Amino acid sequence: MSALPALGAAVPRRGSAPVRTFGRALLRILGWRVDGTIPDLARFVIAVAPHTSNWDFVVGAAAMFALDLRITFLGKHTLFRPPFEGVLRWMGGIPVDRSSAQGLVAQSVRAFGEADRLILVIAPEGTRKPVPRFKAGFLHIAREAGVPVLLVALDYGARCVRMGPMVAPGPDVEADRLRIEAHFASVRGKRPRPGGERRL
Repeated sequence: MSALPALGAAVPRRGSAPVRTFGRALLRILGWRVDGTIPDLARFVIAVAPHTSNWDFVVGAAAMFALDLRITFLGKHTLFRPPFEGVLRWMGGIPVDRSSAQGLVAQSVRAFGEADRLILVIAPEGTRKPVPRFKAGFLHIAREAGVPVLLVALDYGARCVRMGPMVAPGPDVEADRLRIEAHFASVRGKRPRPGGERRL
């Protein structure tokens, strides 16, 4: 496995050597690597795509553990039930009801305001099923919280978790959304989309 990106002093860490060792071993078993750069920042959003399979969670968790990142992610509230609830919360999961999107943005912005260190991971597609366009909630969260967005690609073609580039949300959310969709358009997910990769 190639060398992992180094973390700066500001980046939130789990601080667990056993968990880090487990993550790196799992990446080797899966045959994946992590490339790119993680910004030396205490607070930012990670937008990860494409999201086409439950395996995305396994690969993402392996990368998170291997890097020693402490992240927060939003999960469908129905998943937070025994026997999975304890593990999901330990990993950084927060149950959400997807039917209240506006409340979700406000809650996320408030969480950034209350935290000195916070990395919030969001899948812009919002579901494993094919969608015509990314949802813009993650951009609204980043813009209102005053934090940047790190784009993270799960490239099954290259078996690589690719970190970067970093995007600073501007006043035109739709333009940012289109630019980010274009970045992920050619990335191969676990399950090919009907008609190929994303069409803009």
